[in-house]
Amino acid sequence: MSWHAIWWAALATVGLAASGPSPVQGDGDGPDRLPLASVAQGDPADSLYRQARSALTRRDWPRAATLFASIESRFPKSAYAADALYWQAFALYRLGSQESLRRALTVLKAQRSKYTGAATRGDAAALERRIQGELARRGDPDAAAAIAAATAAIAAPPAPPAPPAPPSPPAPSSPLAPPRQGHPSVVPCAEEENDSGGDDIKVAALNALQQMDPERAAPVLRKVLARRDAASACLRRKAVFLVAQQQAEGAETTLLEAARSDPDAEVREQAVFWLSQVGTERSVAALDSIARTTTDPNLQDKAVFALSQEGSPRSMQALRAFAERSDVPEGAREKAIFWLGQSGTPENAAFLRGLYGRLQGAELKKKVLFSVSQMGTPEGGSWLVQVARNEREIPELRKQALFWAQQCDVPTSEFANLYGSSQDREMREQLIFVLSQRGDKAAADKLFEIAKGDPDRQLRKKALFWLGQMDDPRVPELLQRILEQ
Repeated sequence: MSWHAIWWAALATVGLAASGPSPVQGDGDGPDRLPLASVAQGDPADSLYRQARSALTRRDWPRAATLFASIESRFPKSAYAADALYWQAFALYRLGSQESLRRALTVLKAQRSKYTGAATRGDAAALERRIQGELARRGDPDAAAAIAAATAAIAAPPAPPAPPAPPSPPAPSSPLAPPRQGHPSVVPCAEEENDSGGDDIKVAALNALQQMDPERAAPVLRKVLARRDAASACLRRKAVFLVAQQQAEGAETTLLEAARSDPDAEVREQAVFWLSQVGTERSVAALDSIARTTTDPNLQDKAVFALSQEGSPRSMQALRAFAERSDVPEGAREKAIFWLGQSGTPENAAFLRGLYGRLQGAELKKKVLFSVSQMGTPEGGSWLVQVARNEREIPELRKQALFWAQQCDVPTSEFANLYGSSQDREMREQLIFVLSQRGDKAAADKLFEIAKGDPDRQLRKKALFWLGQMDDPRVPELLQRILEQ
């Protein structure tokens, strides 16, 4: 079928080809039939139905709309109620005012939700399209959107290319539950721990240590952390926090020992978190050691996150070294790559771009593409375009690079030029989608060029579809030219 035939059929089907609301039966464009004659003479709404039908036959649209509305409102259980809504909507449609057209749509929606088995449900769907077409012609944006969707379905335009799913960023869980009293030193513990063996008194004693001289407090805290019985877990969690806050000499060693060997998982994870708050070279080294050597995946994730939050050049270097390692789980490397991208430093940006070429796995490469895009730098955007241009790279990664590049500060001309130089059909499809998302004049110009002259018919159709979604005053003229060819 030619484009002329496709579009004309689409426009006619949704009612845009008509000049206004279609007339009732006899004018060539109305329903196939009038309401049935009375078929339920014992029905309480029978008399009202006869009057409504008579008004419709006489084309007394206001009275017909009122009478059919009365049937459904006064006698909702009547055999006439379901179809009365359709005829009410039809009468409102024939009234032709903006208000009556919108009321007609509301009535049709009510029929669809309340009377799913109505005999006129097929006619109602067609009428709804006609009303939307008329409202669209008068400039109603909601109706225009509905018509655009219907036209797209009828003309069978290409489905939009599915953008690559962004890598799921790791969600670091806080190593501490929210404090009960708004103070970070109050670490919640199980109720049975607080009620047994006077632990509540011991917790209060540990809180008091905050007011002491760090040198005097440190030995006591170390003794608490040396305990391994389950009953003292709450005390040890409190002690971990206090060791970090007191900033005493050797705090990193104490926290590192707790992170590596405490039998309580929460104590270990809190020790890792507080190591990142100590902020010394030794604490960074301790976190780096945990990330590299632990066999506990959760603890490793916490260590990677803690390094990213510490934020010093030494911690960033440790994180970059971790991301390069091939002897650690891929999931942990993905998290390191993600957190490097969140830092936004030039050193990390340059590292990630260099790391990409040294990686083997596609999933890790995807994380690099995403992280570079999140930095939002012109250099990163240009690099992503280079990856998209690389014909030696697998198509999925090239499409990922293209998708993320369009979210960076990359000139539209880069994408337009890439379309002209690309021989890969899938890449061209993705580029058409990318251009449609840019929304500027340069993107529209390229889409016009594709729609009018690309030798690939399917690509022309895709460009035409996306042009229809853009707010460019030249689009109607182009469509008119296509219809007249």
